[in-house]
Amino acid sequence: MPQQATPLIAFHIEHIVSRQHRGTDDPGGLALACDRCNAYKGPNLSSVDPETGEVIALFNPRVDVWRSHFAVRDGYVLGLTPAGRATARLLNMNAARRVELRQALT
Repeated sequence: MPQQATPLIAFHIEHIVSRQHRGTDDPGGLALACDRCNAYKGPNLSSVDPETGEVIALFNPRVDVWRSHFAVRDGYVLGLTPAGRATARLLNMNAARRVELRQALT
């Protein structure tokens, strides 16, 4: 989702690996994230794949290719892999308001 979709709420600089897990402020360890994704992610490095029940490392925007793990259909973010599904679930990417915003943007 582009930052312009939520002009009143600036995106956050997110630690991909939180400081409590030895993440740093090095630009290679940071990513831009909407406030909701950042809040839901918290310090998590993994989550549960809702399809298999396995604990899976979250999508890493510095290593993983977005289109390999996700697709967007009718405003919904679909996880295509265990990491995609676990990340979409943890970050609550398909909350009603977020889906509505994506639908309005396309």
